[in-house]
Amino acid sequence: MIKAIIIDDELHCRVTLSLLLKENCPELVVLEQLNSAEHAAETIRKLKPDLIFLDIEMPVMSGFSLLEEFSEIGFAVIFTTGFDKYAIKAIRFSALDYLLKPIDPDELKNAVHKIARLRQLPEPDHYKMLLKQLQGIKAGLQKVAVPTAEGYELIAAEQVLYLEANNTYTYLQLKNGLRIIACRTLKEMEEQLQDFPFFLRVHNSYMVNLNEATRYVRGEGGYLVMTNGSTVSVSRSRKEELLNRL
Repeated sequence: MIKAIIIDDELHCRVTLSLLLKENCPELVVLEQLNSAEHAAETIRKLKPDLIFLDIEMPVMSGFSLLEEFSEIGFAVIFTTGFDKYAIKAIRFSALDYLLKPIDPDELKNAVHKIARLRQLPEPDHYKMLLKQLQGIKAGLQKVAVPTAEGYELIAAEQVLYLEANNTYTYLQLKNGLRIIACRTLKEMEEQLQDFPFFLRVHNSYMVNLNEATRYVRGEGGYLVMTNGSTVSVSRSRKEELLNRL
């Protein structure tokens, strides 16, 4: 059973989320609903939840400011927010989960199931990355947090040759020969990497680091030859975009 706390200053958002959780996530129990982040740290330390649904924009104290009150974060966080491009970019970069309001039931189930499946909390570095992004400190944040069955791998983005879809998982082929299995779909990884301009989706099953492509061979869709000698198929529908980028 996953123990959760909902923190949101809007009553209708708390009620709606609580009902959605009851209907769609029977493995989860809501311990408490709070209308402010101001005194939430005390409640969190007392109840010790596994998961917090945390609104970002709240009066007096934001959700991000609440996280800064913890030297160690011993719980998972799913951020809930209206569309805030900058905040979402920072959350995505740090491999943390978020839900856009109004919350979609299927996305809610996927987010909760992902936390239950990983059975391991995000590393503190992921929250540090998030807070640094929000403070506008960009230097040194070129690593991507990749969720795996054992936890998270922090990988320099430029070390990834290509990504290959495998159902609900994604293989990351690295320049050093290692192959990492990410507990995310290729679509999810594409979203996480979209702020790195050298990555491009070239096929339903492949995304490549264009800096590591040495040759393009024409065909119906054709294929790319990578620096390690491997080949990556290009779909006909994505061929034009690839050629424009090249």
